[in-house]
Amino acid sequence: MDKKKIEAFRKRLETRRNELREMVVRNQQDGRTADDEATQDVADRAASSYNKEFLFSQSNNDRQLLNMVDGALARMREGSFGECVSCGKEINAKRLEAVPWTRHCIECQEKAEKACSKPRRNAWDVVGTSNGDLRKSLIS
Repeated sequence: MDKKKIEAFRKRLETRRNELREMVVRNQQDGRTADDEATQDVADRAASSYNKEFLFSQSNNDRQLLNMVDGALARMREGSFGECVSCGKEINAKRLEAVPWTRHCIECQEKAEKACSKPRRNAWDVVGTSNGDLRKSLIS
């Protein structure tokens, strides 16, 4: 990848990193002020609790994305930006335009998603039972 494109991606990633940092701080502050409000009745406390949980979840998502953006900037410094961390092939330019913090080419990303979406076995599949009928009813 040429230096001009890398510099354009660097600017986008740095801008995104700054936005995410601001959002994380804002969500943390908003979560703290949700506790400060003098809620009187059960409905107000429930709404406050919901808002606090939502802000925590949003902040957690923003922190995860911030880590991915930081990782992309680190790969730029290392000279490996735009290369798939799994197979080493160059990541398609259109994919990088859409998701500049991506670590994987589309093929490796699809493999990773398929691996995560495979049905998991439950405890009865692994442990088994001496009563086959019971086992079948618990699995179904």
